[in-house]
Amino acid sequence: MMRWASAVLVVLMSASASADLYTYEDKEGIIHFTNVAPAHGAQHWKVLYKSGPGKASMISGAAGPTSFAGCAASRADVVPARDHAADRFVRYDAFIREASQAYSLPTALIRAIIKVESDYDPHVVSCAEARGLMQLMPDVQKEQHVEDVFDPRENILGGTRLLRLNANRFKGDLMLTIAAYHAGPGAVEKFKGIPPYETTQDYVKMVLKQYYKFKTDGT
Repeated sequence: MMRWASAVLVVLMSASASADLYTYEDKEGIIHFTNVAPAHGAQHWKVLYKSGPGKASMISGAAGPTSFAGCAASRADVVPARDHAADRFVRYDAFIREASQAYSLPTALIRAIIKVESDYDPHVVSCAEARGLMQLMPDVQKEQHVEDVFDPRENILGGTRLLRLNANRFKGDLMLTIAAYHAGPGAVEKFKGIPPYETTQDYVKMVLKQYYKFKTDGT
């Protein structure tokens, strides 16, 4: 299982920077990040964060040949949320707090994403193959080193780490951070704001509604 290091995420921004994010872990266990493409053979850099299409493009077909055929017939979840137990809303509190502290994000935001994405059911699978509590796409699961996407702790840590990367990329703008989680950072950068996708615009509204509710409740 991956060891989650307590590292500060520092992304180097420049006019010539790549849209991808690269990472490597040195012999002392310190994780380094940069969005400037490393020289060939330098260190052991790996692509951590891509600017490719997000869930919105994959579901709608806008991503072209990379779109998931499963969403063409129906956009309904392949495995819908079935856990309706009242305690599911507090069952993952320890993992949410851990992720919040590790990546310096409000618990209310993490809770809001989970609520909208899966309604707190870790077994949900979408037509685009997004999975688990925070509905991680297969490429995100790989990039964030999530070995078991249905494991609540791993899923929450991976999803929150992606949120943190989005927040860094869009300088803490809450709406753009949320939009990038759904549509992909490339779409947000392309349209210089929330993409004109109805599903993404609705998604941002739903997450914000839940965020302010959880924030008001102090959860």
